Amino acid sequence: MNAQQDHEPHVADIEDYLAHLQVERRMSAHTLDAYRRDLMALAHWARQEGGDVASLHNEQLRGFVAAEHRRGLSPKSLQRRLSACRSFYAWLVKQGRIAASPAASIRSPKAPRKLPQVLDPDEAKALVEVPTDAPLGLRDRALLELFYSSGLRLSELCSLRWRDLDLSDALVNVLGKGNKQRSVPLGSHARAALSEWRASTGAANDAHVFPGRGGGAITPRAVQLRMRHLAQQQGLFKRVHPHLLRHSFASHILESSGDLRGVQELLGHADIATTQIYTHLDYQHLAKVYDDAHPRARRKGGQG
Repeated sequence: MNAQQDHEPHVADIEDYLAHLQVERRMSAHTLDAYRRDLMALAHWARQEGGDVASLHNEQLRGFVAAEHRRGLSPKSLQRRLSACRSFYAWLVKQGRIAASPAASIRSPKAPRKLPQVLDPDEAKALVEVPTDAPLGLRDRALLELFYSSGLRLSELCSLRWRDLDLSDALVNVLGKGNKQRSVPLGSHARAALSEWRASTGAANDAHVFPGRGGGAITPRAVQLRMRHLAQQQGLFKRVHPHLLRHSFASHILESSGDLRGVQELLGHADIATTQIYTHLDYQHLAKVYDDAHPRARRKGGQG
């Protein structure tokens, strides 16, 4: 039996784990492929080291992570690779195939957090003020005003029905992630645009606010494509997408109020850590204001 055949039973552990993910956890083909790549990379490294995935100990697994880092993998890719290893070894422990996980005490490398792009208030105003006399103009104005006014997720906007809107009290009730209900205020411009859009359609309470073909909910893809078209039409050449208006909503509210908890509630974030990224955007804005305005903010042309 050659060395490769000798280690094949341990690749079988990986295949068993992937079958578990597919059948019992119903993971998508895309996610399964990612797990397979990560775990087969581990198996390949273990084989080169003369071992196998099931017998690796903590220091050896650290060696694998270090080797992948030297090979040029980014911190984000290393995080994903280590996450796959953690899940795999936890499953092996649960199955009684190994006594303890070698990945339990290994920390993931920190990946630099990418700040979301936002529109400034003038850009947001230019985007939402689409002409209402154009075909679908009333709908487009209502859709954009609602996104920017209330910071909804794309899925929340697509599934919205007229019964979820209280135009008299200027509130929109949405079912967010984790089936959590929240009420978000409607700005005066959004309320006016929605009222005008509804009057033009005569829609029933149970109807979708933004119907697609056949009267069902508009699809997320249709909204994305429409927003891209409208942004270009309004002279904005940033990559405009639905989440950009949610980011802009959060950043502009935080910039004006400084109320992080309030923004967390408005966005429907379960963890305030998710909302804290907007404080970085706020500090970025303040730093720019300072640099632009303060006579001794930074050295220019070698002068103090």
